[in-house]
Amino acid sequence: MASPMNPGYAMPPTGFPAAMPGTFPGYEGANQIGGVVPPAGFPQYPVAASAPVPMLSSFPGYEGMGQTGNGGFFPPPNTGFPTEPSPTNIEWKIPSLSHDEAKKALHDYVASKCCYGKDPVEQSEITNLVAHNTYRYRLETFTESRTPEWAEEPFKGQQVDANIQPPPAPWNVPVDVPQFFKAGKRSIKVPYTSSLKPCHTCTGLGKNPCKNCGGRTKESCSLCNGSGKSAGDEQCMKCSGLGAINCSSCSVTGFQECKACVGKGQILSFINLNVEWKNNVSDFVGSQDSGIDTDKLKAVTGKELFTDQQIMVYPVVNFPDTAIAQASEKMVREHQSKYGQTSRIIQQKHSVELIPITNANYTWRGNNYSFTVFGQEKKVNAADYPDTCCCTIL
Repeated sequence: MASPMNPGYAMPPTGFPAAMPGTFPGYEGANQIGGVVPPAGFPQYPVAASAPVPMLSSFPGYEGMGQTGNGGFFPPPNTGFPTEPSPTNIEWKIPSLSHDEAKKALHDYVASKCCYGKDPVEQSEITNLVAHNTYRYRLETFTESRTPEWAEEPFKGQQVDANIQPPPAPWNVPVDVPQFFKAGKRSIKVPYTSSLKPCHTCTGLGKNPCKNCGGRTKESCSLCNGSGKSAGDEQCMKCSGLGAINCSSCSVTGFQECKACVGKGQILSFINLNVEWKNNVSDFVGSQDSGIDTDKLKAVTGKELFTDQQIMVYPVVNFPDTAIAQASEKMVREHQSKYGQTSRIIQQKHSVELIPITNANYTWRGNNYSFTVFGQEKKVNAADYPDTCCCTIL
């Protein structure tokens, strides 16, 4: 029978108390005796072999979790459609690097190296500057995924609310979204899924046989190693020749408090909703023939020419570099297809930067050398700098 509150979902079982999870499908054996055999002479207390896993289909909206008790795919709600941003007037150029700026950048670079001599930068003359500016397109997609799983904790008087009413579906559970484009995780107890069950470790007794003495209340005498005799074949003074003494771990009760339920005998079982936020970033750098490795450009910034942020962005249009426009269209399509199927897209942001790159040529002692200045930070790549050495610290 379909649920009137959740069309397409099966109605939850009726006619059973919320405090008895054993009445959930798959819980029928929760109170049965397991197959663990107590030590010889120990009372035959029942011990469950393993924790039962409830049938999650008893909760409308969580049928996709399967019978393993965790995981499952739940399609996110439809995010919507992007809107094309209003056209803006953009200045696509940045001022060229001057000879003095290039030389200062090289000077600062050399000063940061303990083994680089200053003579080449102080005595050389820059002969030529060639700009190789390029564009970088960046797309960020901030997503949220939700994965429910069964969890349990010792019962200490928490609210038991299973079957009072159907729980909210995974994507209907209220969750506060953190700062956009910042990764994070959070676990939330799903309302109306908490029920009680006997502890599967101690079968509701709140205690287990003492691990030290095996429930016999006695442990081997450490002085005579259980022989009852000391040196010279005399009676052991510590155990009076019995070879055993009262167990110090259980205070001669034969039991220890169950750690799973902290002695309460009951476990609260509920669905935990694991929420994860991720910022998925993709970059595309336009072609440039400066010779600098593209990976090094990741460490610098450029002049921001364009930016747009909304739930779903529209590809960049009317850009002077067609490679950027094509990359934007491809990446936006891929992000919305890839992440929109498995998670909820909360926000997207994309931008275009103009990264300044300048190759500089200079001469020193009759030889020609070169270096590259890149990024607004004016970082330098000078692979053939002529005055370097290897330092050895003794």
